[in-house]
Amino acid sequence: MEADFINLTAENLASEHLCCIIRSKKAHLGVEAKRQWLADRLPEGHVFRKLNAKATVFIEYAPLETAWVPIVGDNYDYLYCLWVSSGCKGKGYGKALLEYCLADARARGKSGVCMLGAKKQKSWLSDQAFAKKYGFEVVDTARDGYELLALSFDGTVPAFAPSAKTQEIESKILTVYYSMQCPYVHRALGQVKGYCEANGVPAAFHPVDTLEKAKALPCVFNNWSVFYKGKFETVNLLDAAALQRLLKK
Repeated sequence: MEADFINLTAENLASEHLCCIIRSKKAHLGVEAKRQWLADRLPEGHVFRKLNAKATVFIEYAPLETAWVPIVGDNYDYLYCLWVSSGCKGKGYGKALLEYCLADARARGKSGVCMLGAKKQKSWLSDQAFAKKYGFEVVDTARDGYELLALSFDGTVPAFAPSAKTQEIESKILTVYYSMQCPYVHRALGQVKGYCEANGVPAAFHPVDTLEKAKALPCVFNNWSVFYKGKFETVNLLDAAALQRLLKK
């Protein structure tokens, strides 16, 4: 039987769950922040397509020109996230979602689709091995093993913005750039701020709350990026244990 998928719209956004963190009763601040972020992005052509069930099965993509990432290119779509939770694997959901994205891009006359990857699969990034089966290739690289993958329909390719390849800042204190696109960011931000305040760790937190800020970031970005001692460290969300390991460097 063919899977039932739905796209979030202005009409159903308030009533549909957002897959990553599913709550039926008590509100979740991270989810509500993401819901507001989506409300502002949907008119820009942002697509959030999910399985019509209480499950973490979805794809999220947007025109590269309005995607909140330091990547530039003409007439591309940017794939933010493709996630099929472990309990839902093996049912063809990932295949259906990615093929929908690619077909949608072709139908809209796009030049291709791109996504953030790495030489070695990293946490909080979509499965690049799966994407490469569809023809995604490395078209640009940044330090620390990060790669830009693209499936080009017309031979053109996108690139990391020059600033994204810097991967360094002048400040030596712990520095976090974040947006509220991911529902988990709210909790991670609270944990890191709480730890720093309780342990006297100097830190700076920079909300990426405009497209202009996102396009000019000094690092690759996937909702969250961390610097320490002036060097870019990770796009992974941090809890107290991960933060302690980082601060010992």
